[in-house]
Amino acid sequence: MSVDTSDFDAIVVGAGMAGHCAALEAARHNASVLLLEKTERYGGSTRMCGGAFAFAGTEVQKQNGIADTPELLEEDLMKVGAYRSDRSLVHVYAERQFEAYQWLQALGIRFDKVSLSGGQSVPRNHSTDPAEVLETLHKLVLKANVTYVSGAAVGRLLSEPEGQGRRVTGVTLASGQIYRARGGVILASGGFSRAPDLVERFVPHLRAARPMGGHGNTGDGLRMAWAIGADLLDMPYAKGTFGAPFDPPSADIEDHVPRLVSAMYRGAIIVNSVGKRFVNESISYKTIGDRCLMQPEARAFQIFDQVVMDQSSPLPTVADFKGALNAGMIEQADSIEQLAAKLNIDGQALQATIRSYNEACLGTVQDEFGRTSLSTGYGKPTPVEAPSFYGYACTTGLTSTYCGLHADIDGRVLDVFGEPIEGLYAAGEIMGGFHGEAYMSGSSLGKGCVFGRLAAQHAVRRASRSIRSSPIRASMA
Repeated sequence: MSVDTSDFDAIVVGAGMAGHCAALEAARHNASVLLLEKTERYGGSTRMCGGAFAFAGTEVQKQNGIADTPELLEEDLMKVGAYRSDRSLVHVYAERQFEAYQWLQALGIRFDKVSLSGGQSVPRNHSTDPAEVLETLHKLVLKANVTYVSGAAVGRLLSEPEGQGRRVTGVTLASGQIYRARGGVILASGGFSRAPDLVERFVPHLRAARPMGGHGNTGDGLRMAWAIGADLLDMPYAKGTFGAPFDPPSADIEDHVPRLVSAMYRGAIIVNSVGKRFVNESISYKTIGDRCLMQPEARAFQIFDQVVMDQSSPLPTVADFKGALNAGMIEQADSIEQLAAKLNIDGQALQATIRSYNEACLGTVQDEFGRTSLSTGYGKPTPVEAPSFYGYACTTGLTSTYCGLHADIDGRVLDVFGEPIEGLYAAGEIMGGFHGEAYMSGSSLGKGCVFGRLAAQHAVRRASRSIRSSPIRASMA
């Protein structure tokens, strides 16, 4: 793990989507960059996600007759976040996301499908294979002469007094190795979904959710920044993700089967173990996740028919219904009664629930939970009536935390007084303030790209100023 030099223009901690974008952007501005990854395999939670980017106004949308704008995207993000998001961050994302879309395409990443998902008033999930995205970015990072070190857990931030605050000058690894950064340290180390102590401290209502994030997501970056006075945002709003399998697949196949299934946005209903609905299925899957945790055993079932099954889309989407069926994660039956028996649900209750729901779909009665669309006002619900019938036993998984360090539009981390901690940046899941109370599908990868690049640009400018003001350089001028 030895590295020839211990001084860099920028140090990036965490090699997921945000970290790779930050490292590549800095390198393309001729900066010397060190990219550190705690685990032996880069990717983190990005490798485990559905691979969707929330972009607006793209060619793919236009080809599919979807009218979308940055303004509508911004409003959707604010609405989903219950208007508790930092409007300045959301606005910058809405303004810069199309540029990020073009930047990624120029790197060789293709977006040829668009779909509707949670919190979106129009379809804007641009699907990719996250593993292929990571491989593309990683090859480009290495080609750009970024120094990459895996198995390099960072233990502490190096800092010193700066006015009334602190200035970050580098990092110390758990091994004791020290690296210094002229421009700054960019924390892209993910959240704390696999840190039981932080879950208990900040989001105890999620203690029953199943940890599913990146295996290195134990809140390291959060702890290090917190220790030197960083402010935290959105901590009470962290949410689990609905649609995780109730019985997790074995470790030997988990990379090849759906980690999440979201059939409700194609027309499925959601019931609990007594066969009754408990939520409007068109709302954010984060909010549905909260409601699921309140049900007996934190268990729910997505119930749907052949019409929905025929909309299956292969991994890495969250609509790989056929893949989940083939893996034994979904039960199939010729009738609702048979399906209820297979799922161990009260058959009469489930039939009554579906009958009432179907009547609402046909307009003869109002839906008891106010569902009028497939997702956030888009699409019309369809009756559950066409054999075969399917049932997926699921729960809420803690795939990500989407809260954390208070950062400004350049990715600079702010302290508890609202002042920048010089030389410290945040990008990706660790960045708080963007999502507010809930999460819109596809905004995580997009946010990681946009703010990873912005943080890198600011750090590079800072490194350049540092070099120009160096006494040695000044004497040589």
